[in-house]
Formats: sequence, structure tokens, C-alpha cells
Amino acid sequence: MLAPARVLFLAGETGENRNSIEPLYNYFQKTHQVRAEVQASSRLPAELNHYQVIILTDAGVLSLPAQQELMNYVAGGGGCLALGGSWFPSIFGVQTGNPGPVSELRVRFSDPHHPIARRLPAEFHIYDRFLPLKAVDENTQSLLTTVWCFQEAGLAVIRQEGKGIIGCTTLQAYGEPFLQQFVYRLVRHLAGLTDPAPLQVAILGYGPLGSVGYLHALALKEVPGYHLRAFCDYSPQRLLQCRQDFPECRAYESADELGRDPDVDLVMIATPPNTHAALAIQLLQAGKHIVCEKPLCLTRTEAEEMIEASQVNGRILSCYQNRRWDLDFLAIQNAIRSGWIGDLFYLETFVGNFAHPCSYWHSHQPISGDAAFDWGAHHVDWILNLFPGPTQSITGTRHKRVWHDVTNADQIRVQILFQDGREAEFLYSDIAALRKPKWYLLGTEGAIVGHWSEVTVRETDPVDFYREKAIPVTESLPRLMLRRRQSPGVWADQQLPVFSPGRFPFHRNLADHLLLGVLGNFGKRPNRSALHDSRIETFPEREDCFCGLPFRGTGPIPRSRT
Repeated sequence: MLAPARVLFLAGETGENRNSIEPLYNYFQKTHQVRAEVQASSRLPAELNHYQVIILTDAGVLSLPAQQELMNYVAGGGGCLALGGSWFPSIFGVQTGNPGPVSELRVRFSDPHHPIARRLPAEFHIYDRFLPLKAVDENTQSLLTTVWCFQEAGLAVIRQEGKGIIGCTTLQAYGEPFLQQFVYRLVRHLAGLTDPAPLQVAILGYGPLGSVGYLHALALKEVPGYHLRAFCDYSPQRLLQCRQDFPECRAYESADELGRDPDVDLVMIATPPNTHAALAIQLLQAGKHIVCEKPLCLTRTEAEEMIEASQVNGRILSCYQNRRWDLDFLAIQNAIRSGWIGDLFYLETFVGNFAHPCSYWHSHQPISGDAAFDWGAHHVDWILNLFPGPTQSITGTRHKRVWHDVTNADQIRVQILFQDGREAEFLYSDIAALRKPKWYLLGTEGAIVGHWSEVTVRETDPVDFYREKAIPVTESLPRLMLRRRQSPGVWADQQLPVFSPGRFPFHRNLADHLLLGVLGNFGKRPNRSALHDSRIETFPEREDCFCGLPFRGTGPIPRSRT
């Protein structure tokens, strides 16, 4: 593989500029395709060509000779980006307009199909100052705009100069995740890095409309960076169905056949849990990256063998933890990171009701792993991401009292004690005549409770006038209430704000990791103080988001072996 792109931040002589770019620098350090350095000076280095991109935090101090030297560097194939200035030299092809106050801006990509915009929302909100850019060179291309007082205004531009590209932006809320992602992609663009060819993906285990395999297929069709290549299923009926649903794709009757397809880079396994380990190891050894439906496997030994196969073969192993992007979890995660309830020390989460379990494999312990491996895979994952510290002890209890026609437990409880004394509990029950709240969290300054929402959809009917259909409560957004202490003896109640991460966030996240070298992330919503706070805002993500070897360099990701 090629070496990572070398990037130099010229942070100036003052500590203020260095502090302001620290979140960006730290974000770059989490990636595999950019290696950034910081120089506490505004002077151009003697060896400009040692770097592929120069980032200026105060372009306005450049002397005329320095501007000419920079232009020669860009014309020869280098890249240059000026950040957050109030004035830019003429080499950037723009003029700044009248500034506005710091406020929430609705930022849009001028061209949603630009390579920099891939897998990013076409529009996002950011709390930042307003300083418009006006192009004065016909070759200047707008990247980001906003609407200010009914007038479209530029916020980021680039311009081709010889063999290289020069660009600038007036945005400077570098703690905002969307701006970090944009600047990283822009720097890759300036360095001449392009996305590798789309990942060639196969789905192992296909069910028609509504199944996990079908949803994976929809995501792969919609998210840029993938090409749905093949399906595999042992059932002739399901294989026939996938041929009808996706006639352009190849269809295989066994994992052996699929593993021999040299065009497939990534396999998404959507089979019953007791088959995950063997299939994943087989396909990792065949040179495929693996995304496995939850639970990843049923035993610790299986997990260790899967991770070892991933590392030995240099391929990614990931679990499809799609509910890390559920709106209620993201809202709670944001509230905790923002300190709204102080230090979280106790959590309960629940799912269930009083109902006969299904007769499918989900209720058969030898295949499913028991009740804790189904919904528990999501709820325990939430707990571990809200409590990132090491565990001290885990206790489980199991009841078998009512549903004797299935082998899963009627109720399970998992209690986790962390080394710092904090506690968490997950309860699953098929014999709960009254539901507990989905969420109950206690902090040193407040609490959060999440009550289940029962949603009924009514449809017109020519005979009975209308029909009612209940949406499963697990798919409805719970009512999240926050009680926080405003001052001694004074408490305030409010509903937690929620925000949508967009469609298919897991698949977008995975493509960014495999194609752009970005480490896994999910769902951070920073507060407004990020613009004025010199402290670093970090992503305290767990290191187990992706198992396997990280990718280094700017070349294409490892492809299938031929």
C-alpha cells in the first residue's frame, strides 16, 4: 500500500490557533490515510514538497513572496487549505463578506454528488460564526453554502491551480463531528486521494421483504461505496426468491462456492447465531471481510477464534450492531456526554411483555443462545458504551416457569458491576404482565427515564370502516424524560431532544472505515460550547467496534484473493 498522505498544520506563533485546531488534529490521528504534523509557526517550511497538503490557520499573514512560493507548490501538485480566517490572500480566489454573529447555520453541499459529500448528509446544522465567501475567480468551485437573510452564501471553496488544488473555509467549529468529517475528506481530496473502487459485497442468508438479508441489500443499493455482487442461501426457495428480487446478482448454494468467488470483498452473514462462527472463520480464511449479524457468536472460545482468523488473514470482522444508532440511545448518550445528569452511576434497561414466544429458531436455545443473546446483544452493548470502564463482575439469573414448549428462558436478568462501583442491569422477560420502563438512569445531578410508546396505525376498511394495527413497541421511540438539578433544591423536567442519524448509518460508517480509513464512530452530537472551548472533544468509542487488523495507507483496501 501507499504511505499515508503527509499533512502539515501551520498553527502560528500563538497558542490560540493551536488550541482551536486540536480537535481536527486529533480526528486526523484516528485515521489511517493521513499523517498530520503541527508546526507552531506561520512560516512555510523549507521543504514544502515533503508534504502533500499544507493547512494554514492564518493565511492573512503570508507575505507576497510566501504567497508566490505557495502558489508554485500547488501548481506543482500540492494541496493547500486555509482554515477559519477573516481575510484570505488573492491566491485563494475569494473575498470575505460582512460577518454575522455566531448562530446555528444550515449548511449544504453545493453539489451533493461531489466525492467529498459521499455518505455525508446533503444538509446539516452547525453552531458557528457566519462569514461569507464570494468567488472572484471563475475557476473557484463552491463546496459548502448556507442561506443568510434569503441570500445564498459560500462557506467553503476550492480552486484548481496547475496540478494541485487550493481551498479555504470560514467555518471554525472544529469540535463539530460533521465539520471534522468534511475537513478530513477535503484534505484527502487536496492530497489527490480518491475512494477505491466500490466494495463488492455478498449476503449470506437471505430472507425476503423485511428480513435482515433483505435490509442489507437495500442498504447496499443506496449507500455509495458498495456494489451488491452475490447472494448465498442453502434454501432453494430463498435462493429462488433472491434471484427474483435481485436478478443482476450471482446466487450461490453454499459458503464454499461463495468463498471461491474472487470478486467478492465483503460478506454480510445473516444466518442463525449457531452458524456464525464457522461461517465467519471459513470466509475470513478465504480472504473476505466479514460483517456478522448479532450475536457475533455463542461462546467466548468462538469469539477468540473468529478474532484470531481476522487478524491472521488481515481482514475486518465486525458485528452488525445497528441499534447503536437508535434515536433513544443517541439521545441518552448525548445527555450523558453533555453532563446533563452529572456522573452516571446506575442504569436499568428492559424489554419484554407477557406473550407466547415465537416458534422459530429465535426461541430455541441451541440455535439462538438463549434470550440473553437476542435483545441482550443490543441492550448490553448499549450498557458497555455508556459505561466504557472495565467490569468487575457479571451475574445472570434465569427463570423457566410458563412457556415450556420452547427452550429459551422465560426471563433473564444480567447484572454488571464495574470496577469503579457503577452498576447496570438488563432484564428480558416474556412473562412481564406490566412493562418496566425501557430506560432508567441515575446520575449525580439528575436522572433519565424512558417509557415505552404504544403506537397504533389505523387504516380504512370497506367492511369494518377501519382496522387497527399496533406498531411493535420495540420499534417506537420511547418517551424520554430528563430531571436535572438546576441549583440547590431546584429541579427541572424536560423531554430529551432526539436527532436522526439518517438512513443506514451502520453501512455508511463501515464504508467510511474501509474506504476512507476512518475509525468507527457513531452518533455524537456536540454542544454549542464546542466553538468557544479550547478543550478537546473526543469520541470515547470502544476499541471493539471493529475486530481485526486496521488498514494503513492510502491504497485500495485488501481485496479477495484469487
